[in-house]
Amino acid sequence: MNEPAYTPNDRKMRMIGIPLAGILIPAMISFEEFLKLSPAFGMSVLFSTLITFVLWEGNRAIIIRMWRAFPDHSQTTRRVLYESGLGLLYVLVISVFLNETICKPYFHHDAFMITFRISIVPTVIVFLIYEAVYFFESWKMNVRKTESLMREGVQSQLEVLKNQLDPHFLFNSMNTLAALIDDENTDAQDYLERLSDVYRYVLVSRNKNTVTVEEEIAFVDAYVYLNKIRFRENLQVNKRLSDNTLKQHVTPLSLQMLIENAIKHNVASRENPLRITISDEDEDYLVVENNILEKTILEKSTRVGLQNIMNRYSLLSDKQVEVTRQKDLFTVKIPLLGQLV
Repeated sequence: MNEPAYTPNDRKMRMIGIPLAGILIPAMISFEEFLKLSPAFGMSVLFSTLITFVLWEGNRAIIIRMWRAFPDHSQTTRRVLYESGLGLLYVLVISVFLNETICKPYFHHDAFMITFRISIVPTVIVFLIYEAVYFFESWKMNVRKTESLMREGVQSQLEVLKNQLDPHFLFNSMNTLAALIDDENTDAQDYLERLSDVYRYVLVSRNKNTVTVEEEIAFVDAYVYLNKIRFRENLQVNKRLSDNTLKQHVTPLSLQMLIENAIKHNVASRENPLRITISDEDEDYLVVENNILEKTILEKSTRVGLQNIMNRYSLLSDKQVEVTRQKDLFTVKIPLLGQLV
């Protein structure tokens, strides 16, 4: 038998609901007696509270039993039908029992129909309350399950993407390629070595929240070298950084993303070279500036650049990434992090 998707924590509700229903039901039936607070009304309240208790606890047991038997949303109709049938039968049995053991012996009249009609009220209330709570809690559990599945799905996709290129296979292939390159072809050897440095840095830093500026700059140098093979002197990157700045921390790949965005969105030509400057500002910010030479047709963007950097820094620092654009100059300031997070 299936376990219920939700177990009610309803102790307070029962402690308040049973006495409250025990007072309200006779008050609605005989409002005048309620206003007088006569002994007869007191007996009615006592009798009503007893009926409410028996019906509430019995129907609660039926409801929980049906939750165990039919826990899924697809079984809601069947569950409600069984609950209604068993609940009605239970009310009928209790009404006969109360009529035969209390009404006839002590009040000397047949009150079966009155007892049955009165008993229906708390029964309906109990069923409505519990089914509403069960529906809401089941809905919340399904939402949480759906969100969890979505997160797991995204995580699995990321893991697949990470593992598509096995690092050992790639580096072994690079070593093989290096062996095939002629010893006199130093440019090809250098390019392959820098490409290895770039990929190695990505692998090492992907699980880190921050890296030192010195590590990031070394990676940027290798990345710029690869791009200068293509752009040559059309791409110029200058660095003005103090020794203290090099010891501080930034988010990994942040400088590379900014340089990549500058190359992606701007023209680099012999007449108008793309100039990128990396400097520090009061040892609080790293400043990356480039002249604006916008392309008429932009390369396809992966949309993980500047916004990604902003999102990461919002989690790591109270300082915000600052982006400014002037007529001929685009500037991004990223906060320096004093210690490894």
